[in-house]
Amino acid sequence: MDDPTSILNWRRLDAATTTSGQPTEDQLGDLKALGVGHVVNLGLHTHEKALSDEAAAVERLGMRYFHMPVDFARPTRQDLDAFAALMQRLEGETVHVHCIMNYRVSAFFYRYRREVLGWDEARARPDLDAVWTPTGAWIAFVEGP
Repeated sequence: MDDPTSILNWRRLDAATTTSGQPTEDQLGDLKALGVGHVVNLGLHTHEKALSDEAAAVERLGMRYFHMPVDFARPTRQDLDAFAALMQRLEGETVHVHCIMNYRVSAFFYRYRREVLGWDEARARPDLDAVWTPTGAWIAFVEGP
């Protein structure tokens, strides 16, 4: 199956890792058909664009669901550390990571690539820049530490 690029802000980071904004229930089926085994959601369940019961929808499709809600107004180092630990735990697995717009996710992967994988700025930054230009609290979050 081809990548489901109709999902909002779809990005393929590597052979096993994809990201996006909020997928619909039908698009979750596309992720399963693509071979995704794990879905990680950094968005809040209370957002108007969130699925009413994403965990159940993902699990019905035979994938594992991880919800790591990140307050868009206040991303924290603890959020990043939890994300990094989960990504390391799922290393070698097929994973799709999303939030509502792929803003949180692209910022988290930028920091993960810099701090955990040791990538330089030129290699780590393009996926972030392709999705958005961070503003507000996200400028400080992206710049670290």
